[in-house]
Amino acid sequence: MKFYLSSYGIGNEVEKFKQLIPNKKIGYIPNARDHSGSDSKTRKEKAERDMQLLRDLGLEVYLLDLQDYFDKKDELKNKLEELGAIFISGGNVFVLRQAMKLSGLDEILTELKNNNQNFLYAGYSAAGCVLAPDLHAYPVVDDSTEMPYEELKETVWEGLGFVDFAFMPHYKSDHPESAGVDKEIEFCEQNNIPYKTLRDGEVLIIE
Repeated sequence: MKFYLSSYGIGNEVEKFKQLIPNKKIGYIPNARDHSGSDSKTRKEKAERDMQLLRDLGLEVYLLDLQDYFDKKDELKNKLEELGAIFISGGNVFVLRQAMKLSGLDEILTELKNNNQNFLYAGYSAAGCVLAPDLHAYPVVDDSTEMPYEELKETVWEGLGFVDFAFMPHYKSDHPESAGVDKEIEFCEQNNIPYKTLRDGEVLIIE
């Protein structure tokens, strides 16, 4: 599995991004925005904006709302194997983690990673944060008590553990969450948690 992790949006490594996608098909996952601070109209508009940016790169983009796959892990796994890549939007990392758990996406991605399959995990902000070993560094910016899904009413603190550091996007950037990220970095330093910072526009690529 390969990773293309942006601080915001697609980032500044567009050509490399296109090269990493196996078959020009990509699933867009918007569920990090399923939090109470985002109304349905806004969520739809932001999702369409992101998907159009991907289409403009010549990609076939498929909306993958993880809520459609709650308790349907096998169906989701088959879909991902058809696509070969996903792009996950920013939003609330705790909400994204809940959606991953309920749909089985966390287990599917672990299987794909362990099998060394040619699959691209891409996205920005929360998409990178959820890869950390745990999510204790993130309650400053994101509300850990957000629980929009009836099927799960507890905070999931375990990250996917695909990286050994806390992903810190929007660092020193013109972004409303930048000040909160500074506080999250302080938490990491006080608790000896390794972290990596990215300014908006920057991308972390792991092959």
